[in-house]
Amino acid sequence: MRSIWRTLDRGVLTGIAAICLAVAMIGISYGATAVTSGLPVWLPMLMSVAVVAGGAEFVFIGIVTAGGSLVAAVLAGLLVNARHLPYGLSVPDVVGSGWRRLVGTQIMNDESVALALSQPDRDRRRAAYWLCGLGVLASWPLGAAIGAILGSVVPDPNAFGLDAVFPAVLITLVLPSLRDPLTRTAALVGAAVAAVTTPFLGAGLPVLLALAAVLLVARRAGTEEATAAAPKPFGGEATVVDAPGTAEAYRS
Repeated sequence: MRSIWRTLDRGVLTGIAAICLAVAMIGISYGATAVTSGLPVWLPMLMSVAVVAGGAEFVFIGIVTAGGSLVAAVLAGLLVNARHLPYGLSVPDVVGSGWRRLVGTQIMNDESVALALSQPDRDRRRAAYWLCGLGVLASWPLGAAIGAILGSVVPDPNAFGLDAVFPAVLITLVLPSLRDPLTRTAALVGAAVAAVTTPFLGAGLPVLLALAAVLLVARRAGTEEATAAAPKPFGGEATVVDAPGTAEAYRS
């Protein structure tokens, strides 16, 4: 069997290396933010290995350090990670079976799934998925450990601009998706719900309500699109029947 290095071309390998470097940088921001917010050094390190989901971990840390309840933090993290359900359905042929499936689902992330789906055949999909997933599995905890140590010895690690890394990455990832009207509407509704409820609710609850609003808008819009695309019942709109001789009869 060909090795991963021979299966993937140089462009894909370079892309995976760039992804791992970016993930490590975000991990440094994550670890430093967690420690400077008053959490123990071991917590971001443990979560980076056990969870391996940057978005969910940032949400969890943010809610807990803002004074929100542990239940709200866990629920918010689970909602953020709910996207992994369709991920698993989209790449069943590359995750593997048996004990490999356990490892394969653990390393599942946005980047590994996106790279796998972009490959033309199964061998390349599998190679891209596993190489990117294992690379993120290594670089994310490494970055979190560096950030946690940095946060424990440097009085204000955010002075280096690390606190801006994650929001900047999120904005970069989100902006292209906002071209879609449905996505843009759902995002605006969620942001409005979070902004309105923040002064009245505890930390973490506005995020949960915003995510619920996004799901409701997306579901309603999807239902409306399906209804619009459905065949019209007889009598709803004029139906043209292309019967032989029809055009000639009208012209006469």
